[in-house]
Amino acid sequence: MTSNEPRVWVNGRLTGVAEPAVAALDHGVTVGDGAFETAKVDRGQVFAATRHARRLDRTLAGLGLPAADHGYLAEGIAAVLGAGPQIEFGRLRYSVTGGAGPLGSDRADSPLTYIVTAGEQPRPPASASVAVVPWVRNERSAVAGLKTTSYAENVVALAYAKERGAIEAVFANTRGELCECTGSNIFVVRDGVILTPPLESGCLAGITRAVTIEWCREEGMEVREEAMPVEVLDEADEVFITSSTKDVLAIHAVDDRAVQPGPVTARAAEVFAKLSADRVDP
Repeated sequence: MTSNEPRVWVNGRLTGVAEPAVAALDHGVTVGDGAFETAKVDRGQVFAATRHARRLDRTLAGLGLPAADHGYLAEGIAAVLGAGPQIEFGRLRYSVTGGAGPLGSDRADSPLTYIVTAGEQPRPPASASVAVVPWVRNERSAVAGLKTTSYAENVVALAYAKERGAIEAVFANTRGELCECTGSNIFVVRDGVILTPPLESGCLAGITRAVTIEWCREEGMEVREEAMPVEVLDEADEVFITSSTKDVLAIHAVDDRAVQPGPVTARAAEVFAKLSADRVDP
């Protein structure tokens, strides 16, 4: 394992990135039957670890799977974080799948599979662009709002966005409302007020989203969760996205429309940076 190589732990042991470690008939492989979490690692510390653990169990419950063994996961997390030099900035990702299963969507009576990985990555840029994709989120889906390992839709959408020079893809939902990005939540600023889609839109209950809302309100900023047409991006004063490894990231373009990163976004980013430095597990 080189210093820059991702660290991998599967079902109780560290393993090489290219070493076979998950069964071919694992339900996470055959049908994407699993949950996962991605958390920021900054100077060796995992941010918002407790919130991520709670959301993992919400996703597992939504899938009809048992709650995770968090003691076992903690062993894996300690193993990957301690398997090399301190990670200055990067991500911790852990997945829990339905375990061994048949070739179809039925489940077998099998122990869950646990996978923990961690690795360095560059810090986010000062600002970025996003692209609105022609596909929608289904807010009435059985897995709406769950962080499952079924991510093919996001892979296709993100490739579409990156072909257009964007860092993220933006989805509307089936009602034509602004929803979310592939791995980020989205916010707009209008007349000094921060607006973001409600969870009823079908978006993921992002950890950074929730913390940003709470901390901005704590600092006296007005933040509202409300349904908005996706066309709000055509007229918003400011736009920013949030995610575990992007924190609060200003958006300088939506498709071909330039958006000036402004003072409200700058203040939200400042608040998040200041408080996250003091509150590692908010």
